[in-house]
Amino acid sequence: MNKKYFGTDGIRGEVGKGPITPDFMLKLGWATGRVFRQEGRRNRVLIGKDTRISGYMFESALESGLAAAGVDVALLGPMPTPAIAYLTRTFRARAGIVISASHNPYYDNGIKFFSAEGVKLADSIEFAIEDYLAKDIDVVTSSELGRAARFEDAKGRYIEFCKSTVPYNVNFNGMKIVVDCADGATYQVAPSVFKELGARVDVIGATPDGLNINKDIGSTNPQALVDKVVESGADFGIAFDGDGDRVIMVDHKGEVVDGDELLYIIACDKHRKNKLQGGVVGTLMTNFGAELAFSEENIPFERANVGDRYVMEILLRNKWKLGGEGSGHLVCLDCTTTGDGIISALQVIVAMIEQERSLYELKRGMRKMPQHLINVKIGQRVNLAEHDGIKGAIAHAEKQLAGRGRVLLRPSGTEPVIRVMAEGENDGVVEMVTKNLAEVVRESFA
Repeated sequence: MNKKYFGTDGIRGEVGKGPITPDFMLKLGWATGRVFRQEGRRNRVLIGKDTRISGYMFESALESGLAAAGVDVALLGPMPTPAIAYLTRTFRARAGIVISASHNPYYDNGIKFFSAEGVKLADSIEFAIEDYLAKDIDVVTSSELGRAARFEDAKGRYIEFCKSTVPYNVNFNGMKIVVDCADGATYQVAPSVFKELGARVDVIGATPDGLNINKDIGSTNPQALVDKVVESGADFGIAFDGDGDRVIMVDHKGEVVDGDELLYIIACDKHRKNKLQGGVVGTLMTNFGAELAFSEENIPFERANVGDRYVMEILLRNKWKLGGEGSGHLVCLDCTTTGDGIISALQVIVAMIEQERSLYELKRGMRKMPQHLINVKIGQRVNLAEHDGIKGAIAHAEKQLAGRGRVLLRPSGTEPVIRVMAEGENDGVVEMVTKNLAEVVRESFA
């Protein structure tokens, strides 16, 4: 059975178009309250948000719906998504809600949820919320209405939590860092974390106006960070996305260090200290160079479908602690319960300090393979696995890559396209293989 509203990471869309409207958010708050409310006790749900202008509107609507269901609300204001996961646990709340569209532009928004344990909701809970969304709102008696309050110390609590993931004998004295907050949710907390650990910090992307979140800045637009790191002579730079669950870095030479490379650095450091606790989970899009590098370090590696939900599923199944995506959405379960850009960056910096090596030196242990991607538009849903011509073309392509590369064909979950990707050691061969495969797909389905 498919969900009507929930996607792989909550509910998301363009503001003003269903379901991202005030009336829907009111009902969503009520439905959430009905699912999480327990009789005979005060029930509390936390609400945080990023900096996009529509957050104020949706915060008020969710608050009203939750109160109508008899649930108290703690308003945290602009806070990174992973901070809501952490604070939901520490405040012993029934659930946490984040109003954010992550790395999307300001005119989009969405809702993410965390359980009392600080993890994404189970499918059964999302189905239960959708069941209530199909019903009429009924308001509890006036004596049972929920109350709302703003928590002023939330930022300080999260800052201290982030710092607690760094060994007490490690400090950042002497480091010069540029931090790019994407004019988003990390703008108040991220600079403080790195400053309080001893670094000299230059900050960009920390003047949100409600409309500039992720605009030409942040982890999806790292050129501003590259320019600032080179211009200022910083040791490295750190860029977050709008809600702070993704991170990419820039070394002192101005070279971008993506999520695959950061995952490799963290994994190798923990493996060196016998603290890795199993293997590493990437995704179908993780660069083949990472897979080879993990193999050379005798680190088990497994691929999940694209999306942090699927990475988390394999981590929990294998009882492993580390996984992530090239986008910089990294999960360090030995430190926290969800993807956290600040904490992931801290793990990399600790590796740099303890090994006395620069970010540039640490990333060189992994050689990224050339990768080519072509999106082929199709007119209908297709089953690639059952098409003999496609299977033959894939086998031929893999033979051309001679075991030092891979091919991937997968339907997009959001567009009518087949994503055709190949990667390997020789850029020319990879480009040729990708074009040939794309042509076979185009002739077969377009």
